[in-house]
Amino acid sequence: MPDVRLASPQGRWILLTTVLGSSMALLDSTVVNVALPRIGRDLDADMAALQWTVNAYMVTLAGLILLGGALGDRFGRRKVFVVGVVWFAVASLLCGIAPNEQVLIAARALQGVGGALLTPGSLALIQASFHPDDRGRAVGLWSGFGGIGAAVGPFVGGWLVDGPGWRWVFLLNVPLALLCVPVALRHVPESGDQRAHGRFDVLGAVLGAVALALVTYALIEAGEGGAVAAVSAVAGVAAAVAFVVVERRRAEPMMPPDIFASRQFTAVNLVTLCVYAALGGFFFLAALQLQVVVGYSALAAGTALLPTTVLMLLLSARSGELADRIGPRVPLTVGPLLCAAGMLLMLRVGPGASYPADVLPALVVLGLGMVTLVAPLTATVLGSVDVARAGLASGINNAAARAAGLVAVAALPLLAGMGEEAYRTPGAFDAAFGKAMGWCAGALVVGALVAVAVVRRPPAGCKRPECLRHGGVAAPPLEGEPVRKRLP
Repeated sequence: MPDVRLASPQGRWILLTTVLGSSMALLDSTVVNVALPRIGRDLDADMAALQWTVNAYMVTLAGLILLGGALGDRFGRRKVFVVGVVWFAVASLLCGIAPNEQVLIAARALQGVGGALLTPGSLALIQASFHPDDRGRAVGLWSGFGGIGAAVGPFVGGWLVDGPGWRWVFLLNVPLALLCVPVALRHVPESGDQRAHGRFDVLGAVLGAVALALVTYALIEAGEGGAVAAVSAVAGVAAAVAFVVVERRRAEPMMPPDIFASRQFTAVNLVTLCVYAALGGFFFLAALQLQVVVGYSALAAGTALLPTTVLMLLLSARSGELADRIGPRVPLTVGPLLCAAGMLLMLRVGPGASYPADVLPALVVLGLGMVTLVAPLTATVLGSVDVARAGLASGINNAAARAAGLVAVAALPLLAGMGEEAYRTPGAFDAAFGKAMGWCAGALVVGALVAVAVVRRPPAGCKRPECLRHGGVAAPPLEGEPVRKRLP
């Protein structure tokens, strides 16, 4: 049984290294959007390159995060966590010194692989190391510090972009890793799952990532037309079909199809897809809108987006308590509608917009919507399956959210009529941004309709701190118990 006490020196070191590791991936999902205009100007990159700067990371992270959890179970969570941190740091270094957009995009894809290795392991190490009496408080501290990191991420990113330059958004991960790895090797006990055996579902993970990459490529290149985009779309759909066939035929697949036999689980994941597609598209475009159209600096744009995460940190616990009393249906209906209202309020954010009168109200309404839905969404996912499958269910839900975000980043510029040079032309970008917000609001309304029509059964009270003190905007929190799906 784990016996490390939180008050001990070893306990504090474990908490430090897990917070540092998870913060690397969490910061990366929030600070890069703020740096995109400067990256585009410095590398002479078009809109498609900016989309890939975000999506190359998301493709590999979403496609491999379930496999990353299984690798930790088998080979040791500390070992895989350390490999993930080192991998992430090396890829970050490559991003920071990238001479052109092609190298940057390739390095971002490598970053996603590192993120898939370290993200599941961070929380799993806490669960496997601390004495049961201290585990809840340790997870709460981990979640709180991670949320603070998510909140200050855009501010730090903006400060770096306006100061030493956008490359430091990536280079900052290197000293964090140099501190994190020695502490992990010296103070974190190794742990694993003794039941882990056999082969991994590598084929399923590869097919899932390839399907996402091909569909994303087709959407980004569709504006230019041509046979390449069409072939990519067909190949992506074929890879997705092959993924489903492989998962159905495996004895213990990475994503067992029978878990979707739960109507509640399926419905909540549909809500997740709608919500996080809208949020992913919003945070990608909002940082550009504030800089390209309104004229904010990177620092001002990053600071402007703080209210959403701050509201989540301050109010998520109360939202979770309310959902425990009234059930998930109302929060999962009202939350997306509030988010949709916030995005429609962003239509007022154009040239000469006032932050107190135009930007802040939209972000407050959006933040209140996120507060209303995130904790109940996670609780409902966990309550819709057997306790033994909670980690798997949470991992699938997290991966679905990330996949929805990357597809939205690929599709929204196409749907809104954003040309390759749109981000260089304030008028054209402003018009396209308005159309994109309409699409995002529409997706959120669909999510609310799914919730009100299908979600019924109250969850079994998720009071886990990782659910109630969540500050990330890219995906729902991962459950504390690690994913344990392997192939025999």
